[in-house]
Amino acid sequence: MPEDKADYMRRSRLPILPMTGSERRATAGLAGIYALRMLGLFLILPVFALYAQDMAGATPLLIGIAVGAYGLTQAVFQIPFGMLSDRIGRKPVIFGGLVLFALGSLVAALAEDIEGVIFGRMLQGSGAIAAAVMALTADLTREEVRTHAMAGIGVSIGAAFASALVLGPMLGHWIGLVGIFWLTAALAVGGMLILALVVPTPVRSSVHWDAEPVASQLGRVLKARELVRLDLGVLILHTIKTSLFLVIPWSLERQGLEAAHHWQIYLPVLLLSMGVMVPFIIQAERKERLKPVFLGAVLVLVLGLAGFYLFDAGLPWLGFLLFLFFIAFNLLEAALPSLISKLAPADAKGTAMGVFATSQFAGAFCGGLLGGWVHQVYGMDAVFLLGAALAVVWFLVARPMVSPRPVSGQVVQIRAGTAGEGADFERRLLEIPGVEEAVVAMDEGLAYLKVDRVRLDWTELKNHTLHSG
Repeated sequence: MPEDKADYMRRSRLPILPMTGSERRATAGLAGIYALRMLGLFLILPVFALYAQDMAGATPLLIGIAVGAYGLTQAVFQIPFGMLSDRIGRKPVIFGGLVLFALGSLVAALAEDIEGVIFGRMLQGSGAIAAAVMALTADLTREEVRTHAMAGIGVSIGAAFASALVLGPMLGHWIGLVGIFWLTAALAVGGMLILALVVPTPVRSSVHWDAEPVASQLGRVLKARELVRLDLGVLILHTIKTSLFLVIPWSLERQGLEAAHHWQIYLPVLLLSMGVMVPFIIQAERKERLKPVFLGAVLVLVLGLAGFYLFDAGLPWLGFLLFLFFIAFNLLEAALPSLISKLAPADAKGTAMGVFATSQFAGAFCGGLLGGWVHQVYGMDAVFLLGAALAVVWFLVARPMVSPRPVSGQVVQIRAGTAGEGADFERRLLEIPGVEEAVVAMDEGLAYLKVDRVRLDWTELKNHTLHSG
């Protein structure tokens, strides 16, 4: 490689720093807490529609509400609990949320009718700890490694969903719905133990604009058209996902596959879809083709859902359509947070992600409500048509979106100073090649940046931050 090109590559590459032992411990512990909680919420997804039909008062509509009820209370309390953790501490809020989750699981396990299960699921969701977990992650990690820590927690959520689809059918056969709810309560207790024994207590907590919602930024985020497109998108995606699992278990049974063996379809479909999506993720991120890959995934979602509605050609065909669905779903689950990160203001990423997560949980509730109602009024196959129609709406809304710039968030430490010094420092940061956006918080001693990964002169940025103030 020529010397000048090698020097350019050295200057433009962001440093990759290893986590300390304490950071690894914190990340693993918090990822474990989040994964156990989400596993508990998701375990009933592949089996509830089948096993709940014999409960007192059960109808397709109420079964759907029971599946998605947690999303309503999760959406309502997620941001407020995150802000509460700024006042009373992260660990008390997380512990209290896990207690609510355990109590909701017990209520659902002891319920004698479908209304009792709905109440239990709403109580489960009220233990909304997502924002507090992210804030504690930010407290316990340095700015330079925080993105990797957040990504680790994101991976744990995906693993919990995949595990629930495989374990749910087996557990439903072995211990029934009541047993699954008792197990969910035990998972909550496991999360409490991890919080007490594994996760360190931060020396101090502070508001992190890149990792948690900030009340003063909500208005700006809610007015940003491109962010609203993405919030609507994730709401539709999770509406489709939840409604789909109100009828997929019935479709598998209709093809002669007993409920206890549904994992035999879910497991290979999930593994194959994850393998297929990797090249598309590489195209999206490294080749700067995020918008076409994103829109293509929405179209695949439309085709797959339309296929469920139009064709009933046996178990292999159903497995293939599930394979298409999960390719699209996994791609979109990966692309949406990436788009939020690229399009959110540098100093409002945490707020944008908080609104995004709220929309996601609201989608779970809408999926249960709409899917259950359509199933009850128009029949099972109409739920697939509902999903296809929603995906078409999403494509039309998303098509005009701007192509995101190849930027990533970067938070760097600076020396604290006056507001006037901060304005001057922002100007100097924006003069550095590759710095696209800069917001300086002198009182925090931090600069929130959007940087072009290819053009950034990291050496010059480092020199500026070292000599700031």
